Amino acid sequence: MFYPGKPVMEVGSADFPNSRAGMASPLAKALFRIDGVSRVFFGSDFVTITKAEDFDWDIIKPEVFAAIMDFYTSNQPLFYDAKVSSPPDTAIKEDDDETVAMIKELLETRIRPAVQDDGGDVEYFGFDPETGIVKLRMQGACSGCPSSSVTLKSGIQNMLMHYVPEVKGVEEVKDEGDADAVEGQGEM
Repeated sequence: MFYPGKPVMEVGSADFPNSRAGMASPLAKALFRIDGVSRVFFGSDFVTITKAEDFDWDIIKPEVFAAIMDFYTSNQPLFYDAKVSSPPDTAIKEDDDETVAMIKELLETRIRPAVQDDGGDVEYFGFDPETGIVKLRMQGACSGCPSSSVTLKSGIQNMLMHYVPEVKGVEEVKDEGDADAVEGQGEM
């Protein structure tokens, strides 16, 4: 994780699984120009970089620092379009039933902060009351890495099942960039 010393995202997080997705942000676009960067993730006060396996952190790290410093001195907006920065998917809505509201509250108050401490985030995709399955996607440093399934099953699933009896399990929703994300994440 890279900490620029300033807030990155005011609300929520943003995951860029590839350079095409990174075109929505001047910072992500600059980071994808660095050879070896394969994924970019923005949290509240950090940026997580995933590198391709055949690249060395000792070479990439100074370029990442420079790109982040250049961005923050340029006073550019984080996103070209303000709509890209959306409120968290765990915001409780009026039409959410009690079970969904409890799931979202646990995700927002207990699970997301712990996952964000490790440079990632969890995106909520829904709850099926018939099967009891909660659908989530791991993002950032938690996306596609081998320990993400352990985090999902041992940590998140167990907590949700403990506090919300209607939850019978958790399934991970994958995106097209997850297969490439296993190669390496940046920690600083």
